[in-house]
Amino acid sequence: MAQKFERNQDASVYIGNLDERVTDELIWELMVQAGPVVNVHLPKDRVTQRPLGYAFCEFQTASDAQYAVKIMNLIKLYNKPLRVNPSSMDRRQQQDVGAKLFIGNLDVDMVDEKLLHDTFGAFGQLAQAPRIARDQGGASRGFAFVGYATFEAADRAIEAMDGQYLGGKCVSVGYAFKKDAKGERHGSAAERLLAQEARRNDPGLGDAYVQNPGYSQGPGYSQSQGYSQGYSQGYGSAAYGGGY
Repeated sequence: MAQKFERNQDASVYIGNLDERVTDELIWELMVQAGPVVNVHLPKDRVTQRPLGYAFCEFQTASDAQYAVKIMNLIKLYNKPLRVNPSSMDRRQQQDVGAKLFIGNLDVDMVDEKLLHDTFGAFGQLAQAPRIARDQGGASRGFAFVGYATFEAADRAIEAMDGQYLGGKCVSVGYAFKKDAKGERHGSAAERLLAQEARRNDPGLGDAYVQNPGYSQGPGYSQSQGYSQGYSQGYGSAAYGGGY
């Protein structure tokens, strides 16, 4: 536990979506390419001692950590795109306001998470990494989800990208269906009012969104689980906009 509190958060990064074969040594060898590494921590299950799928890497300086986020995020390790974020990321950037989109009719051969990240990140701050639904073999199911920090950014993405070509196919972009509410989509007036109230209660929250139109990433996810399982269990489907 002491290691957790002694880590320099400003000089550390979170690394998510790790394959279970990844070791401390492999993370060290990868991250040292961004700068001198002080420490690597790969949490494991107390009983099974199997890795939990994420890690923390501490660098000597905050600038090295920032550089690691820039060059390492979404690179593939054991064919899984890593999620590399600042460990000290502002919690406000991760707030879930419900601005979640479904992207359908994806070109399964040309569109991956990085292309979605680069494309949809241009419209505003992403609350989490784009998530492509994949089968148990890791193949794309042809649809994905993107979550924004604001409804304004999500609206811009819909206006600009719905019916446009991405890769070799014309994609559909709209608000996703809620996972636990049959037939109800995100982007409702109620959700928008709640988001406005959150901004009123924390004025700095809105300022952060306006002044930083870039994007941030949330914790990692498994390509072969998570949303692909949600699809198969009936939370949503490509035809109906998915559950998110």
